[in-house]
Amino acid sequence: MPTLTPDLRKALLALPQKEKDQLLSRLVAQDTVLMEQLSFRLLEGEDALEDRRLRLRTQVDDPVRGYHQTPNDLLVVVRQLQARLAYHTRITGDAFGEVELTLRLLLNVLRHQPEAVSRLHGPTQPLLQHLARRTHDALKQAAKLHEDYAVELAPAANELLQLLYASAAAPLARELGVPLQW
Repeated sequence: MPTLTPDLRKALLALPQKEKDQLLSRLVAQDTVLMEQLSFRLLEGEDALEDRRLRLRTQVDDPVRGYHQTPNDLLVVVRQLQARLAYHTRITGDAFGEVELTLRLLLNVLRHQPEAVSRLHGPTQPLLQHLARRTHDALKQAAKLHEDYAVELAPAANELLQLLYASAAAPLARELGVPLQW
């Protein structure tokens, strides 16, 4: 991102307040992510964080439980949901929510799609690789959080690891160095 030269910065700060406000409004309107971040911080506030998490929980729970014709169809759904979780974190800064919901998503796949995760062969390999890699990444993210969050995340993380190692993704998880217990 380009930075302002000191002269331009001084000139901008010397503008009348009304002109600065207009420029700021125009610049913010050009960046949709910034608009949503400001909307969350300034209009919704921290109280809306739990509502956003609740909506995401519903999105994470519903599509994974249904019937999917191929493991690749399920993988597409999982990736789309994972992108929504990352976007949520980008807007709200809710790293704990992203880890919690990622663990929930992966648990739902392993619980509700046993036929898709029971055998490691050509069609299921991309899905199983994704599950192992995302589990590995989620555990690394969880380790970076405050230690109080570890108490909340430990039951879901350990259940996920148990299901992951009971599935056909076990060799892939071992290869990545995913622990047996968290």
